[in-house]
Amino acid sequence: MGDGQCKNDTFAMEGLCSLIFKAFGRTEVIDNTLNPDFVRKFIMDYFFEERENLRFDFYDVDSKSPNLSKHDFLGQMFCTLGEIVGSQGSRLEKSIVGIPGKKCGTVIVTAEELGCCRDSVLMQFCANKLDKKDFFGKSDPFLVFHRSNEDGSFTICHKTEVVKNTLNPVWQAFKISVRALCNGDYDRTIKVEVYDWDRDGSHDFIGEFTTSYRELSRGQSQFNVYEVINPKKKGKKKKYVNSGTVTLLSFLIETEVSFLDYIKGGTQINFTVAIDFTASNGNPSQPTSLHYMNPYQLNAYGMALRAVGEIIQDYDSDKMFPALGFGARLPPDGRVSHEFALNGNPQNPYCHGIDGVMEAYYRSLKSVQLYGPTNFAPVINHVARYAASVKDGSQYFVLLIVTDGVISDMAQTKESIVNASKLPMSIIIVGVGPAEFDAMEELDGDVVRISSRGRFAERDIVQFVPFRDYIDRSGNHVLSMARLAKDVLAEIPEQFLSYMRVRGIKPSPAPPPYTPPIHVLQTQI
Repeated sequence: MGDGQCKNDTFAMEGLCSLIFKAFGRTEVIDNTLNPDFVRKFIMDYFFEERENLRFDFYDVDSKSPNLSKHDFLGQMFCTLGEIVGSQGSRLEKSIVGIPGKKCGTVIVTAEELGCCRDSVLMQFCANKLDKKDFFGKSDPFLVFHRSNEDGSFTICHKTEVVKNTLNPVWQAFKISVRALCNGDYDRTIKVEVYDWDRDGSHDFIGEFTTSYRELSRGQSQFNVYEVINPKKKGKKKKYVNSGTVTLLSFLIETEVSFLDYIKGGTQINFTVAIDFTASNGNPSQPTSLHYMNPYQLNAYGMALRAVGEIIQDYDSDKMFPALGFGARLPPDGRVSHEFALNGNPQNPYCHGIDGVMEAYYRSLKSVQLYGPTNFAPVINHVARYAASVKDGSQYFVLLIVTDGVISDMAQTKESIVNASKLPMSIIIVGVGPAEFDAMEELDGDVVRISSRGRFAERDIVQFVPFRDYIDRSGNHVLSMARLAKDVLAEIPEQFLSYMRVRGIKPSPAPPPYTPPIHVLQTQI
């Protein structure tokens, strides 16, 4: 797992935090080797929307002392959890650094998502000879499922639809996660109640029965025909047998795929930025401008770019990002453009990493004239053209628009978003400055799904936030950026999965797990 200059008794230490590193755990010690293969695993929470910085420190053990200063420091490796997860096969290989003038070797770190009960079940039930509860007709039965809790109480986890006017209902098949049904405990009691629906909400209790996930998993059989018992009737009537029976018709287990299954299978996240260069931002040479280039701190545009870009870049293998601008007059002829390359190369608008994007942004501020109006549709359509050419699940596109003003082409933008909702893409809009952003809330679509010319968006793909809501009052810009990234990126995994589900795209198989090379044991005489 590493290359070194001399044999060592080696262990690695793992650190986790964003600014100040805190000891998280230590591997076992492996004696007398330059190529240790550590076995101990560390379990940590993963959040796509957060930048989780890690540091791995390596030591040569000289004694049994737990004090690290008593051992020889061999070097360290810095990365983010997203870097590991976003690498091919979730396997990151990186150089160990920290000792000037010395090659410290390399380390390979792998990540694996814990299954954690990702199964769902598709079940269907019917009933036979249920008690008649309605005076003028039969019953209108429905089922209520409860999972038991540790304290003996029960929590409702599913209700079926009502089947009208029958004592022999067949309910529609329904899907429920195993976690919701029994919290992953296959032997936990599941209570099912049968009711007769009443319009006024005072539903009549017909009876109940209990089962478990393990019993249900046997599928359709004599073991899954349940007598519906009404305890009150049973206590009053000696000849009472039951209030009918409920039968399991089908039981199908489905394993839910996760965002990380696709990333591990090689799906790439392509990140594009689009920056508002309209005149309402103010003269970039003036401190009052939203584009002012303060030599000591990032402006709001820079903070938004870094906050989102530094997280997404971990999921893009080549780290090449198209960077666009809109609403400016371009040299040499002063034509107005709503889709220009920040690096000045329309044939190749790609910048290397977020640092490259920032550099191109600052260069553009010096060469273009801020103008207007604020049109979003051209940059949305730019990304949509690329997304339309790759619909097999191998790539997903995220467009970040940073803007200061009220949108000028609302109708065209709505149409572009509705069209893009069928494509593998998401749009993040960050509003900077003091303007009112009411129109942006309409684009967000969280309350009312966006529509254009009578067509509704197939998916919700837009997330809008005003940057002023995330500014830390103490002036801590790192905290402001972390808060912003957390909110704007939190919806991306679910938007990503919604596209894959609608299109029926399954994750590609992950590469085979890494097998360390076999090293010949060397002995010293």
